[in-house]
Amino acid sequence: MAAQDSEKAAFYITTPIYYVSGKPHIGSAYTTIAADVVARYHRLRGEQVVFATGTDEHGQKVLRGAAEAGKSPQDFTDGLVVEYKRAWERLHINYTRFIRTTEQAHVEIVCRIFQQLLAQDDIYRSEYTGWYCVPCETYLLEADLQEGNCPDCGRPVEQVSQQAYFFRTSNYADKLVRYIEEHEEFIGPESRRNEVLAFVRAGLQDACISRNRAEWDIPVPDDPDQSIYVWLDALTNYLTVAGYAEDEAEFAAVWPPDVQLLGKDILTRFHATLWPAMLMALGVPLPKRLFAHGWWSDETGQKMSKSKANVIDPFEVMDKLVEYSGVRTAFAVDTVRYYLLREVPFGLDGSFSITSLLQRFNADLANDLGNLLNRSLPLVERYLDSRVPDPGPGAGALTEEINRTAESVNEHLEQINFRDALIAIWELIGRCNKFIDEREPWTLHNQGKRVELDAVLYDVLDCIRVIAILIDPFMPEVAEEIWEQLGLTEPGVERSWSDIRPQRLQPNTGIRRGAPIFPRIDLERAAAKLQAGEKPAETEKPDDKMQPAEADKMDRISFDEFSKLDLRIGKVLEASRVPGTDKLLVLQVDIGEQQPRQVVAGLAEHFNPRQLLGQTVVLVANLEPATIHDTESNGMILAAGEQEPLALITTDAEVEPGEKIR
Repeated sequence: MAAQDSEKAAFYITTPIYYVSGKPHIGSAYTTIAADVVARYHRLRGEQVVFATGTDEHGQKVLRGAAEAGKSPQDFTDGLVVEYKRAWERLHINYTRFIRTTEQAHVEIVCRIFQQLLAQDDIYRSEYTGWYCVPCETYLLEADLQEGNCPDCGRPVEQVSQQAYFFRTSNYADKLVRYIEEHEEFIGPESRRNEVLAFVRAGLQDACISRNRAEWDIPVPDDPDQSIYVWLDALTNYLTVAGYAEDEAEFAAVWPPDVQLLGKDILTRFHATLWPAMLMALGVPLPKRLFAHGWWSDETGQKMSKSKANVIDPFEVMDKLVEYSGVRTAFAVDTVRYYLLREVPFGLDGSFSITSLLQRFNADLANDLGNLLNRSLPLVERYLDSRVPDPGPGAGALTEEINRTAESVNEHLEQINFRDALIAIWELIGRCNKFIDEREPWTLHNQGKRVELDAVLYDVLDCIRVIAILIDPFMPEVAEEIWEQLGLTEPGVERSWSDIRPQRLQPNTGIRRGAPIFPRIDLERAAAKLQAGEKPAETEKPDDKMQPAEADKMDRISFDEFSKLDLRIGKVLEASRVPGTDKLLVLQVDIGEQQPRQVVAGLAEHFNPRQLLGQTVVLVANLEPATIHDTESNGMILAAGEQEPLALITTDAEVEPGEKIR
């Protein structure tokens, strides 16, 4: 079955399916975030996108992992699949299809492909004697080993001698070399392409594609004593997603994949040799592009791996960002996405550093992008009554920069060059900041030059609109926040790549300035915490059901101690969010004193600020003052609920502010 390129209607991008031997980490997140950026870019261009990811659930490693966990393989994999789906949701991954290799439809496709290749003599049975790496699920020859260990993961291998089925990879070596030579774009980056060419030119061995039967794996059709090799099973997922052998029209609309992203460790032996050889044998067009990224190492320079226990949990990183800066969690996620794709050219190895991440947060996000918003929107509020001005004849000063940036970002994203795309966007941010310095809108206002002022602030707001679209693939939640602050939330006003053109912002749009998106981090304090090995605040909450035995252990106080509390009736006069937080509100509360009390309360997730205006509350008035997220708090609002505020403590009748509670 072959798909004609002219029939193709969808942009098809894949990640490798991840082996369910443990929870997602920064390495698997890296590939998936990169694929998500490409998918979002093409969606913004108005294209139909099929973005597939998933889990590889067969193999000896899964069996051993399940046994160690005391679970059945099904329960073991089901639990980890939940972890992957939850992780991708939290990382703002907007995939189209999540495939599991244990799906019955996929199992049937794998068996059909095996039978077809066997029938056409591309598969034969013979004796296998050699080595097998269980963690990598890789068959190896003696010459492949490094000091007796696996050349990829460095761990011990097992000697295997058994009857098995082989795929005639060697039959396709010459054809594959010609294809790679004639299609320079097929494998990227160029250094990986050269490695693959050298590997194939050295001669391909026929690939062992089965082993003695394991209860959890897919049995070889008509030979239940043998199981299908996990890599043949895994690679076939890309065909299953596209509807191979099931729906010819659907398959023709999706196939071939436009981009397949993967780590460099699974390129040469699998995605760049076994996979294209299988497709050639099936008569199916090859993917347009395979792109292999590098590895992340820790700060000591060691490659991250589960066996070394040095993998980084992306969610611990996000917790540190929230802890050190007060940034909202959604924007902390986008910060990690930005850092991973900005720090290292995609395709090369990189070193992940929390310190570097925090520095980039301050320099790129707080100082550049955040500062652009924080300085421009207040000017529009102050001088133009929060309305987008009419540009007038003087607008368009940033047109050349916007057009040049759009062209550059397009070119870089088409080449999967994330770093240079982000550099180009940040150059536009820098130019916009400099434009404000040069044109001094505050001076124009003081001089009464309204026409010039309107033109300058229109250009700035319009440039911010363009920046929101440009960063959308990388930082979707930040882009949405900027969109909202620009007032572009009316039905039908959506971000589109076609709108990366100057002067598309409608005059008279009402801006809605919000809290700063990226509060600056005190790097010295953060460094001290990192040095001390402090962990961010726990995000998991304990069970809120108190057991009887726990009640007996409750700390009790005397009546005299209780009498020291000064509880007073208060009335909320003002309420607003504490900048950079999801949970905190700052309240101005009348308790009968000359000046209202300012109180910081963790009510924002359950109470809208407007709901609190005029509310009668109970305030602990003699609590020592505290500074919470750079905001002074003089008291505590009482609410019911041990783990979260369920209801405010109030009165059943009107009581004057300042009355004491006895």
